[in-house]
Amino acid sequence: MNAAYYLLAVCAGLGITLQTTLNGQLAKGVGGDSVAAALFSFTAGAVCLGIFSLMRGGIWASLAAIPAQPWWSLLGGLLGAGALLSYVVLAPKIGLSALLGLAIAGQITSSLVIDHLGLLAAVERPVSAVKLGGTIMMLAGQTIALFGDRLTAHYSH
Repeated sequence: MNAAYYLLAVCAGLGITLQTTLNGQLAKGVGGDSVAAALFSFTAGAVCLGIFSLMRGGIWASLAAIPAQPWWSLLGGLLGAGALLSYVVLAPKIGLSALLGLAIAGQITSSLVIDHLGLLAAVERPVSAVKLGGTIMMLAGQTIALFGDRLTAHYSH
């Protein structure tokens, strides 16, 4: 196990929170246009990836291989754009903690199914009862963290 990979994953999560916050501010700055904010954000990211790809080298061979890929493998960008747009739209409506907590719940659930079944050519990693139990506990904790104040307020009246 490489601890650096786990640290990088935590940093990616921090980045998503910061990205969501910054994109929300960008949407406000462009007159509340969430679609324009998402477009500007994706464009900035695409430009950075393009520059990095050119500096690293080998981009032309990778681009030439794109037509040979299964059509569904290209949906990642569409799903990413949809996720980013939904984050920009939902963050001001439900708050960052609820948005990202619920998004993480969706990610955990779908990742377990994908791992367990080996869907979309992913490596099959069977989900054990212990792992499933831990996931249920984690989701229960998220539910308490996200909605606990409402539950306690409801019962304290």
